[in-house]
Amino acid sequence: MKPLNAAGIPKLLERFDDFKESEIRSLEIISPTEIQISFALQDKARAYDWVTLTLLFSGVCDAKLVDTNKLEYIDMSDGVSILYAENLFHFAIGAYKTEASIKDALLYIVSENIKYDEGAF
Repeated sequence: MKPLNAAGIPKLLERFDDFKESEIRSLEIISPTEIQISFALQDKARAYDWVTLTLLFSGVCDAKLVDTNKLEYIDMSDGVSILYAENLFHFAIGAYKTEASIKDALLYIVSENIKYDEGAF
C-alpha cells in the first residue's frame, strides 16, 4: 500500500473523478483504530478502465459508519471528499468543503494516516 500525503489528495481525487458513480465493495473494521474500504471505480490513468481501490485508514480517532448490508444502497453520485486539516485526514461520502461539514455525512472517517492500493476490477 502507498501512503497518501496532503499534497497527493487532489491528484488522487482527480485521477478517480472524486470517486463519482463508484461502488463501495467492502467496509472492514480491522481494529478500533484501523478501517479499510474498497471501491470499484474508473481510473483516468487507465483510459477510464474499472479498477478496485482500497483505502486503509489508520490512527482513526472519529468515524460514522453504516452497516455493511447497506453499502450497496449508498448514493455515490457526489463522490467522496478527502480533506487534510489539523494533521488529520477527513474522509466522507459526498461533496464537502470543510472538516466540520464532513461530520454531517452519511459515512465519514477521521484518521492520522491513509494508505491506498490499486487492484484489478
